[in-house]
Amino acid sequence: MTVFYLVAFLSIFFALMTIFTKNPVHSVLYLVITFFTFTIHYILLNAQFLAAVNFIVYMGAIMVLFLFVLMLLNLNKDTEPMKSNLVKMIGVIAGCCLVVVLFGALRVFDISNPLVAKDPDIGLVKNLGKVLFKEFLLPFELSSILLLTAIIGAVLLGKKEPKKI
Repeated sequence: MTVFYLVAFLSIFFALMTIFTKNPVHSVLYLVITFFTFTIHYILLNAQFLAAVNFIVYMGAIMVLFLFVLMLLNLNKDTEPMKSNLVKMIGVIAGCCLVVVLFGALRVFDISNPLVAKDPDIGLVKNLGKVLFKEFLLPFELSSILLLTAIIGAVLLGKKEPKKI
């Protein structure tokens, strides 16, 4: 239980660092660490498939894309637009609404009765594979054909026409 609280604290801390850091590259790196703490939460919840997908897709692909976009945009203080006071007030009001909702949720939350899964094997990849390849085999195969068709279409659309002589 102490591991959960430590990881939850780190998750909240790095999420706040993502928001309040002025440098956009540092903000993306803090977001990567936040996603890593989410992966640890998934492992603690016995959801190995979600942990692997979070690690590969979010930390591997999307965050690298964010870093490339930030490096290509070459953001600096000269190109940042000045924000009006109205936008700042709307941000403060939205932040206050978030704090009110969080306190309301914590007031209802009962920490003495933790959630316990009825089936502790519910998030395992082995069980997901059994369900996916028995009950949902046809939709799984149809979606793979759909993805293959989309890949072929993207390649054909991106292909340049040969020069005619």
